[in-house]
Amino acid sequence: MSEEQKTYGLVGKSISYSFSEKYFTEKFKKNKIQNCTYKNFDLNNIKDLVSILKENDLKGLNITIPYKEQVLSYLDEIEDNAKLIGAINTIKINKDKTLTGYNTDFIGFINTLRPHINSNCKKALILGTGGASKAIEYGLKKLNIESKKISRNKKKGDLTYLEIDSDLIKEYQIIINTTPLGTYPDIENYPDIPYKYLTKKHICYDLTYNPDETTFLRKSKKKGAITINGLRMLEIQAEESWKIWNN
Repeated sequence: MSEEQKTYGLVGKSISYSFSEKYFTEKFKKNKIQNCTYKNFDLNNIKDLVSILKENDLKGLNITIPYKEQVLSYLDEIEDNAKLIGAINTIKINKDKTLTGYNTDFIGFINTLRPHINSNCKKALILGTGGASKAIEYGLKKLNIESKKISRNKKKGDLTYLEIDSDLIKEYQIIINTTPLGTYPDIENYPDIPYKYLTKKHICYDLTYNPDETTFLRKSKKKGAITINGLRMLEIQAEESWKIWNN
């Protein structure tokens, strides 16, 4: 009798560019993992998740923009870290078809930022207030780094972009872009911060991985800042997802 086919996938919106499908397909091939496939489920509405689960015999899902928070109400159980973050990027589909939500983003973030941190790095600015920003905020807390969120809208963030001045940039030496600004194909776009105040003491991190170097990172690098893109973080969170699905 042939081994059971296992299907995993990514739920998001406009995700044809997705890292996950390529990553897992290559992983299965490279490691000779038999009977496993990974698919994209491009949804216009999170409500469509119900029919996706009904029509496919799935073992696990990754969740991406814009559904990391919206998916919470569809879960039967939420792991403690994910509960504290308030956003999900991994779902384990249990044998009884119940859904357990996890967040592996914060693990990928911590592991990629930690090697660059020095004693000056006490505070961070998080650009954006979406689901991804929640995992970053949680990760920074785990690293004992104070953070403030930056938003276009005062109600959402601690500060608006207009409030970022030289004093703030001097005080907050880590800047993380969690917005989609600058993602392919809109590669010329970038967060509106005063780059002229950046120095070689700064670490600028972009969760985007396509392109490899966003305009945000390029402008930051010109001022001497250490720059990190989101690729390694994605690889780590993907491997953490794989562990959860197969635990």
